[in-house]
Amino acid sequence: MLINETRSKLVQLKLFGMAEGIDSQLATSRASELSFEERLGLLVDYEITSRENRRLKTLLRIAKLKIAADLNDLHYSPNRNLNRTKIANLSTCNWITQGFNVLITGPTGTGKTYLACALGQQSCLKGFTVQFHKIGLLLDDLEQAAIDGSYRKRLTYINRSSLLILDDLGIKARLKPNECEHLLDLIDGRHGVGSMIVTSQLPQNKWHEYLNASYPTTADAIMDRLLTNATKFELKGESLRPHKDVLAE
Repeated sequence: MLINETRSKLVQLKLFGMAEGIDSQLATSRASELSFEERLGLLVDYEITSRENRRLKTLLRIAKLKIAADLNDLHYSPNRNLNRTKIANLSTCNWITQGFNVLITGPTGTGKTYLACALGQQSCLKGFTVQFHKIGLLLDDLEQAAIDGSYRKRLTYINRSSLLILDDLGIKARLKPNECEHLLDLIDGRHGVGSMIVTSQLPQNKWHEYLNASYPTTADAIMDRLLTNATKFELKGESLRPHKDVLAE
């Protein structure tokens, strides 16, 4: 049949959405009631939707978000200290185009990682590239890269992303001096050109003390770059983890 040949050619041209659209139209008798222009328009819509879905799938695969989180599922109970207006502003993702940061602090289980991943997923929906990393593991990775000679290449790859999520600052009792240097290189490479989300159990006013204890000469530089044009969340309340109906950190 001619329609099968047409469909095969669409697949060869990698117009998979239009090919699926033809299948959908053939499966319903109502399609025959539409004009040529209407049916063609629907096929184009199928193709656009298909490409957007494939791109989103790719972005999420690259992001490797720890949690499949959604801003629409956030819980705004009064004791959580989660501001709806801030979330609404961040959901536009304009802050990413401006190279701004988001800093999220709070006790364990209060939803820091969930919020970070929800913002990460929203960024993917808006077409931005995202990477999620546990800070401790990333610093180990960068140290290995420094040893095998791939350090600059690794930094370049990470900093290609529009948004970098660094989870659990302060989880290590103390950073080694070279780890502080790696962290500064990473943050400095993004300053003004890429955005970051940083989560931590440490209150934000304790970050400098934590970094200073490891490598005093870099603490000021790291904090200056993190705090510039940053939106801050200090989550509170009891741990959400025991509640199965609430997605937490």
